[in-house]
Amino acid sequence: MEAWKKARELAREIYAISNEGAFARDFGLRDQIRRAAVSVMSNIAEGFERGGDVEFRRFLAIGKGSAGEVKAQLYVALDDGLIDQGTFDALYKMATETGSLIGGFMRYLGRGSASHESRAKNDRNSKRS
Repeated sequence: MEAWKKARELAREIYAISNEGAFARDFGLRDQIRRAAVSVMSNIAEGFERGGDVEFRRFLAIGKGSAGEVKAQLYVALDDGLIDQGTFDALYKMATETGSLIGGFMRYLGRGSASHESRAKNDRNSKRS
């Protein structure tokens, strides 16, 4: 699944950059951004394992929110001088792409659920006739 692969890449890069210099010594931000990055891929995996589109979409939404959290924390790291503009731009782009992939997958699952709901409604209506 592309969204999970991208989330894994994001987590790997966040861990790498937060192991360097002053970022490694800012324990609060370092730990928070790492938790958010891991949350993205973890929620995709957990939702997938739940079995069912409704649960999956719920966990995907949580993962998408965590990608947004990573982006907010990247601003803090940039503003505090823990990362440079180029690093910020690359990681921000990666987090945005991850969120977009998750959002696209949520829409895809929503269409399947909507068509399933329509079929169920049509079945109920045809049984009444």
